[in-house]
Amino acid sequence: MVSASASRNPAALQHPARNGNDSRFRLRAGCVLILAAILFFARLGARALWSSEFRWAEIAREMLVTHNYFWPTINGRVYYDKPLGSYWLVIFSTPFTGGLNEAATRLPCAIAGLLAVAILMLLVRRLYDARTAILGGVILATSFSFVFFSRHASADVETLTGELAALLLFNHNEERGGGLWVVGLWLIMAATSLTKGLLGFALPLLVIGVYSCLRDGVVPFFSAISRGPLVDRIRWLVERNRWFFNWYTVVGIAFGALVYGLPFQISSRLMDSEKGLEMVYRENVVRFFHPFDHRGPMYLYVYVIFALMAPWSALLPAALVETHSLRHAGAEPARADRFALVYFWATFIFFTVSGSRRSYYILPILPAAAILVARTLAYPGELRSMIARRLLTIGYAIVALAALASIVLLIPAWAILPSPYDALPDLPAKPAFIVFWVVSIAAVVYTIRKFSPDRVALSLGAIAYLAMVYIYIFAMPAAEAYRGEKPFGYAVLNKIGGSTDRLVLFKTEGPLFYLNPPKPIPEFEKKQDLQDAIVKGSVRWMIVRRRDMPKLDIPTTVELGEASYPWETDYNYRNKVVLVRVGSAP
Repeated sequence: MVSASASRNPAALQHPARNGNDSRFRLRAGCVLILAAILFFARLGARALWSSEFRWAEIAREMLVTHNYFWPTINGRVYYDKPLGSYWLVIFSTPFTGGLNEAATRLPCAIAGLLAVAILMLLVRRLYDARTAILGGVILATSFSFVFFSRHASADVETLTGELAALLLFNHNEERGGGLWVVGLWLIMAATSLTKGLLGFALPLLVIGVYSCLRDGVVPFFSAISRGPLVDRIRWLVERNRWFFNWYTVVGIAFGALVYGLPFQISSRLMDSEKGLEMVYRENVVRFFHPFDHRGPMYLYVYVIFALMAPWSALLPAALVETHSLRHAGAEPARADRFALVYFWATFIFFTVSGSRRSYYILPILPAAAILVARTLAYPGELRSMIARRLLTIGYAIVALAALASIVLLIPAWAILPSPYDALPDLPAKPAFIVFWVVSIAAVVYTIRKFSPDRVALSLGAIAYLAMVYIYIFAMPAAEAYRGEKPFGYAVLNKIGGSTDRLVLFKTEGPLFYLNPPKPIPEFEKKQDLQDAIVKGSVRWMIVRRRDMPKLDIPTTVELGEASYPWETDYNYRNKVVLVRVGSAP
C-alpha cells in the first residue's frame, strides 16, 4: 500500500532506493553539521582578540562610530588592505551578539566555516557518493587550521567558502555549457572577492579552466593542442570551455564587475580618493608578481600543508599516490578524480608561484585535500597501490603514536622542563583531557585489531574531533588567564578616568579596540614629534612598549604594565606595552 505522501511524490515511487539514500544522507550530513557547529561556535567569544583580529574589530568599530561604512580606518588612518565586505559582515553580526565584541568579530567566519562543510559535502556527493561526502565533511571540519580560522576573525574562510560555492555551481551545470547559472557564477565570485581580494575570481576560474581542459586526461589534452591547424586547436579549447565562451559570460562579467566595483566607486566619490582600487592592485597584482613582504621560501607549502591539515595530513601522501594511480573503467569516476586532483594541484601551484607566501595563504587547498583523503578512505576494498597502502599505515601510525604520547602533557612542567619553562601552568581541564585521551586510545586499539581504511576513517575522525574540541573549547579559553591585552586596556581606561583626550600612543596601537576611543588617539613614530606635543601640554598619558622607553629621554612614571609571566623570554617582556604618566611623579 502506497502512502499518501508518496503518492504525491512521483520521484519517490520511481526511485524509492534513491529517496531512502537521500534521507540517510541528509540525516548524516545534518549530524556532521551539528558537531561542526559545536566546534565552531562554542565559547566563540571567550578569548580576547588576538593578532590580526584587532584589524577587523577596530575597523568595524570605527565604521560604527563615524557612520562611514565605505572608508576603513584604524585609529583614523585609512586601512584598505582588504575590501569592505568582511568588515560589513562583522557589523551585520553585532545584533546577534549584543554589540560589537569578540563573538561578533568572529561570527562571520564561524558561519562561513559551517557553510563550507555543507557545500563540500554536496560537491563531493555529486563527484562520488554519499559516504565519501560525509567523510569529506568530517575531514574538513576537523582539520586544525580550518577550525582555527573558522573561530578567528579574518577573511580567509569566507574566501574558501565562496570558492567552494562557485565550484559546486559549476559542477552542477558542467554539461550545460552556457546559461543563467554562468551569471550566478560571476556574482558568487564577485561577492567572494569583496571579502579578501581578487582570489575570489582567480581561484575558481583557474580550477574550472584547468579542469575543463584536462577532464579527459593529460594525454588527450596535449594531443589536441599540439596537432592540426591552429584554428582546430582553438576550436577545441573553446569547445572544452563552453561554460566561459558564451554570451552569458558577457552578462555575468558585467554584473560581477558592478557588484565588485560599486563599493569602491561609492567610497571614491564619498572620500574623493582612489585608495581602494589602488590597494586592490597593490595587494593582488603587485604582491603576486613583485612581492614587497611575506617572501616565504618556494618550498614553504610543501611542509606547511601538513600543519594546516593536521591530523588528517598524515594520510595525504597516501591519498595523492592512490588517486594518481587509480584507473577506472567508466568515464565519470575518472573525471571526478581528475577534478579533485586539478583542484588540489592548481591551488598548490598558484600559491607556490606567487611571489608573496605566508603559511596560511594556502588555506583554500584544504577542501581539495579533504576530498582526496576521503576518496581514498571511502574507496571500496583495499587500496590499489602498494605504496599508498604503506603510506596509509605509516600515516596512521604517526597519528596513533602522537595520541598515545600526548599523555605526557599531564606531567607538571616543573618535573620535566628546565627554567624558566618549569613555571608553566598545569594542563587545563585535566578531566576532559583524560576522557578524550582514553576514547582516542580505544579508537586506536579498535583500528589496530583489524586495520582497514574504514576503521582508519572512523578512528581518526574520533581522534581529530576530540582533539579539536579540547584545544579550542577547553584549552585556549583557559589560556586567557595568561593574556594581558584586554585586562590592560580596561585597566588603562580606569586609570585615566575613562577619557582618552590626553592619551597618546608611541610606536604602538596598544589595546586600541578595548580603549574604545570616540575619536582617533594621537599616534607618534618620531621622538621629536612626541616631545613637541608634550611641550604644548596636550599629553598626560602615553602607551609605549617597554623596549622603546629608554629612547625617549622624557620624564615618565610607569603606572600600569601588561601582565608578564616567568616563562616568557626577555624579548617577550620588552615587547609588552605599559601606560606611563608623562612628567615627574607627583
